[in-house]
Amino acid sequence: MKLGVLTAAFGNIPFEAMLDKVQALGLQAVELPASAYGLSPHCPVADLLKSAALRRRWLDAVASRGLIISSLSCHGNPLHPDPAYAANSHAALRNGIILAEKLGLDRVNGFSGCPGDQTGKSRVPNWVTCPWPPAFLSLVTWQWEKVAIPYWKKMARFAADHGVKIGFEMHPGFLVYNPETLLRLRAECGKNLGANFDPSHLFWQGIDPIEAVRALAGCIWHVHAKDCRVEPAVARVNGVLDTKHYSDEFNRAWVFRTCGYGHGEGFWRDFVSALRLSGYDHVLSIEHEDSLMTTTEGIAKAADFLQAILIREPKPASMHWA
Repeated sequence: MKLGVLTAAFGNIPFEAMLDKVQALGLQAVELPASAYGLSPHCPVADLLKSAALRRRWLDAVASRGLIISSLSCHGNPLHPDPAYAANSHAALRNGIILAEKLGLDRVNGFSGCPGDQTGKSRVPNWVTCPWPPAFLSLVTWQWEKVAIPYWKKMARFAADHGVKIGFEMHPGFLVYNPETLLRLRAECGKNLGANFDPSHLFWQGIDPIEAVRALAGCIWHVHAKDCRVEPAVARVNGVLDTKHYSDEFNRAWVFRTCGYGHGEGFWRDFVSALRLSGYDHVLSIEHEDSLMTTTEGIAKAADFLQAILIREPKPASMHWA
C-alpha cells in the first residue's frame, strides 16, 4: 500500500515543481486531474494523447522521483441535463480512459453523474433523496432506467475495451452516493465499475466506512484519504442535509477535514486494515479540502498522520505461528 495525493490542490504549481513537492513530503504516488471541471494543470490531456514523446518525458518525470501515478481523476457529470455540460464531461471521461491506456494505467476515477427530469427542459441535475411525493419515485426510476444504466453500460464496455476500470466516488448529489447505489450500477452495467472510496462523504450520511469497505470488498479500485467532522450541536437540531456554503464552517452541520482532525488514529488504523482485508492494496490518495488549513499545511499534516498508519509491506503468505 502506498500514500499519495490528488494534485489538484497544487494546481498553481508547474508539473515538475509539483512532483518535487510531492517527493519532499515523503509521498509515493500522484493522482492526476483530467476532469471536466477545469482543474487539470498537470495533465495536458490533448497534448499527451497526440504525442508519444511527450508521454515518455512526462512519465519519466514521475518515475525519476520514485513516484507512480495512482489514477487519472476524470470527474464530471456526463448525465447532466445541459447537453453541452454533459458532452464536456463525457469527452473528459472518454479521453481520460484512452490516455490511461496509453500511459499504462488500468483505472480512472469519476462521478456517476445525475440527470435532470423527464421533461427534457431542465438545465440542472435533480438529486432525489426521498420517495414521496410520488413524482420523486417516478423521477429516480426514470433517471436510472432511461439515462444512467444505458450510458454506463456503453462506457463500461468502452473502458473494458481499453483495459481500464472506472472508480466512482460515492458522492451526494449524484446517483451513486452509497454502497447500495454503487453495487446497483455495477450489477447493471459491468464488473469493471467499482469504487473510488472516499470516507468523507459517508461519515455525514451516517454510514460506517468500515462496514462499507466490507460491503464493497473486491470492487474498490482507488481510495481517497479525506476526513469529515460532523458538528453535533448543529446536526442534532437541523440534521445533516446542509446547503450552506462550505466557507460557513461555524454554522454547517459538517465540514471536510484533514485526516486525523475528524476521526482519530483508531478509525484510520481500522480503515486501512479493512481495506487490506477487502483485497485493496493500492494507494491512499490524500485529497485536501479542509477550509481551516492551507493546502501546504493540510497535506503535510495528513501525510505525517498517515505515514505510521499505512500498511506498506505485502500481506504475508504464511503465518509462522499457525
